[in-house]
Amino acid sequence: MNAELHVNSSDDAVAPTPTAEAVHVIIPAGGAGTRLWPLSRKGRPKFLLDLTGAGASLLQSTAARLAPLAATITVVTGAAHVAAVARQLPDLPEENLLAEPAPRDSMAAIGLATALIAHRHGREAIVGSFAADHLVADSVAFQNAVRQAVALAGAGWLVTIGIEATGPSTAFGYIHAGEALDVPGAPDGRRVLDFTEKPDAATAARYLATGDYRWNAGMFVVRAGVLLDYLADNRPALAAGIEEIAAAWDTPARDAVMARIWPDLEAIAIDHAIAEPVAAAGGVATVPGNMGWDDVGGFDTLAALIPPRQTGTAAGAGVLGEADVEVVGADGALVASSTNRKVVLLGTPGVIVVDTPDALLVTTPDHAQQVKDVVERLGNAGEVALL
Repeated sequence: MNAELHVNSSDDAVAPTPTAEAVHVIIPAGGAGTRLWPLSRKGRPKFLLDLTGAGASLLQSTAARLAPLAATITVVTGAAHVAAVARQLPDLPEENLLAEPAPRDSMAAIGLATALIAHRHGREAIVGSFAADHLVADSVAFQNAVRQAVALAGAGWLVTIGIEATGPSTAFGYIHAGEALDVPGAPDGRRVLDFTEKPDAATAARYLATGDYRWNAGMFVVRAGVLLDYLADNRPALAAGIEEIAAAWDTPARDAVMARIWPDLEAIAIDHAIAEPVAAAGGVATVPGNMGWDDVGGFDTLAALIPPRQTGTAAGAGVLGEADVEVVGADGALVASSTNRKVVLLGTPGVIVVDTPDALLVTTPDHAQQVKDVVERLGNAGEVALL
């Protein structure tokens, strides 16, 4: 097995199969996934990897579960990843693969894709933004939530899909759901009262006890024109820049306009730019999603997702990759390897071992979230080749 750790570039192509509830899908594919270093790197980020042994990358899985609902699929990614995305999604039209010359956070990426869809398909088109690097266990439940979100978006709402929390996590933001909305096709729709940043454990537990809070996974569905109008109201300079780039995108002036405008666009998340102020004004709705969602936010999460081997020399440990693993007294351990080295775990229950050709990480679930700090230190030390 190579160092890509199951990057699949030759899987069956994923093409949209529109339905009556079709949505123009936007997949922002960015970030380096630093909590999953050394598997995830700047040049081989999390969304391009098969992190669960499913036989498809996170990006491919995202596109596949959205295809039955999609009128079109647009992917926004960094310029360095355009070729890899094109290989993994061979049916994605070239004009629907948008390259960011530099990251400007989620609002610029989603805004540009939305503006381009509005130019091509009209401002009444419904768009939906879904991260490229999340897992969803129950595609049917996911698709039902999206259909309800589309119905609400058609009625003029900015809609977010709220994940039904499995515990008082401090790793996610929370959506506070208010009164039920009477919108045909969206029986579970509720008004959003506000968004809350990552709370402490006591606050999170208090939220969940009310039954009115859901995790914020950053999924948004809305009419293109509604989103662009909200952006113009709340971030007029960013909106103007995005509209100018979109107007030039399908013309020979694209590169020149992009080079002139993109570097100076405000870097801000869609939550802060639009969702929070629009919710305060009463314009955001939510539908629940009980779909087995996970953002694969670190090796602690990944260790819980990879079932332990039941037989063989690695019995009792989870194994990602094709390494020759031998386990003695190391139940609950995780080995993720992209080398051919033999890995032996002796008396180390719950340990996490990540073996790549140029870096070896050994940690525990309790310390897994600190991996990002290691990556930051490597960057500060000039270890660019390891990032």
